[in-house]
Amino acid sequence: MFTDVIDLDEFYRSPLGQVARRTIRRQIRAIWPDARGMAVMGLGHATPYLTPFRGEAERVFAIAPAAQGVISWPNGGPGQVALSYESELPLPDLCIDRLLMVHAVESSENLRAMMREAWRVLKENGRMLIVVPNRASVWARSERTPFGHGYPYSNGQLRGLLRDSMFTPGETRRALHLPPINRRLVVKAAPALERIGDAVFQTFGGVLLVEATKQVYAATPGKTVTRRRFVVLPGGAKPVQGAARREVD
Repeated sequence: MFTDVIDLDEFYRSPLGQVARRTIRRQIRAIWPDARGMAVMGLGHATPYLTPFRGEAERVFAIAPAAQGVISWPNGGPGQVALSYESELPLPDLCIDRLLMVHAVESSENLRAMMREAWRVLKENGRMLIVVPNRASVWARSERTPFGHGYPYSNGQLRGLLRDSMFTPGETRRALHLPPINRRLVVKAAPALERIGDAVFQTFGGVLLVEATKQVYAATPGKTVTRRRFVVLPGGAKPVQGAARREVD
């Protein structure tokens, strides 16, 4: 079950959420340092991590699952986020260069269908990056953050899912070595804790980041689905499913 967008928004507005966003963004950019001329898409609640690609990539937009809800993004200017069923993306084949999934894989009740859609819309030389709660971490056991909800993964489980979904897993990174405690002392010590965790305790990072490429020799997913209509939120439009605020970049 997806975490409601209001709860996601409140987390990313908190001091701990802001640290989590900066920390995970750093790892994403280490894997994808250059997106010039590319189409970059986020699926799930990926908008907190897409801002660095704006002004660099040719196109940057996000799709939020219908069961999760959506808030308008970015702050100012035309909306670049849509609401859709994650198993029926309103996109043509082979149109995305970089696909970022956050707060999606661990929560989807249509996981296989979502992964088929990801395979379909990704270009043959495209890359997908999945961010999920790490089963070995304390973050996966704490319901105080969104990373404590849904189905957490080990590195082996996530790589197995990717292979079963016709992707080839590649680079793996971990982030969030600080405890999931929204206290000033912990938040202040976050940079030092991340450095120590990267050097010594990598296995126990709060989230896994695994990049993958398409297996282009694999059979094309066979089921044809009827596309449903989706909602695009222009800048300043009222958020969907009760979200009453705009997201912080």
